[in-house]
Amino acid sequence: MTAADSEVRHILSLSGGKDSAALAIYLRDRVPDVEYIFHDTDKELPETMDYIARLQAILGKPIIRTTPDKPFEHWLKIYRGMLPSNHRRWCTKMMKLKPFEDYVGDGPVINYVGLRADENRLGYISTKPNIKAVYPFQDDGLVRADIIRILEDSGLGLPPYMDWGRSRSGCYFCFYQQKIEWVRLLETHPEYFKLAQEYEEKTVEFGEQFYWSQNETLRELSRPERVAEIKAHHEAVEAKRKARRRNLPLVQVLAGLEPEDAPHLRDGCLVCSI
Repeated sequence: MTAADSEVRHILSLSGGKDSAALAIYLRDRVPDVEYIFHDTDKELPETMDYIARLQAILGKPIIRTTPDKPFEHWLKIYRGMLPSNHRRWCTKMMKLKPFEDYVGDGPVINYVGLRADENRLGYISTKPNIKAVYPFQDDGLVRADIIRILEDSGLGLPPYMDWGRSRSGCYFCFYQQKIEWVRLLETHPEYFKLAQEYEEKTVEFGEQFYWSQNETLRELSRPERVAEIKAHHEAVEAKRKARRRNLPLVQVLAGLEPEDAPHLRDGCLVCSI
């Protein structure tokens, strides 16, 4: 290794999701000098924080916590009450990507990204010229079934928020949540649902109503009759998906293709959701 090579830093951003956690374990013995970092927005689910703590114990080295220089409330005022959405992802930009780039600095960095070989999507990652993104799972042909095996063999397992039906990591008010996930948040963590609702209702102070979930307020979504309607719709969709899955080619079944891999659940910012 040359002197120039020794100056290159190796960094993996953890989201609290299964893929980046599996990649951290995968790299543990392959890249011993990798720096593991987690961008703590103070808006994470308790299950995510528990998962990060357990992963740190398995890795046997600290996971460095970065925090935004300004809290969510500050940026919400700067953006005049405009809640983040898939069209205006200022939360990722200011609370995840900016802390990452500040931590990296201007020196050469290899950034490890946990996109799998069975995924075909782009994400919201840094474009700084000193940062080179690499994709070990794609390079080595690892798919979802491999990621689950890595997590199970390590003793870490899947993120605990998946136990109650949340599909991704990220802040508790993440706008990429499906309506059924908002319902599950309401039922599992009503205190966080209430906080998200309060953020939403305060947006009118800036002269316009913004929504977390498309064009439906969380107050409307939480009505018992609406909750029942969302659950019924979700059950019907899942029944159709399971019926389609029975007709999948064997190679896709062996690859571990699951309902979670449906195209509508692949959206999201990579730094938040993998």
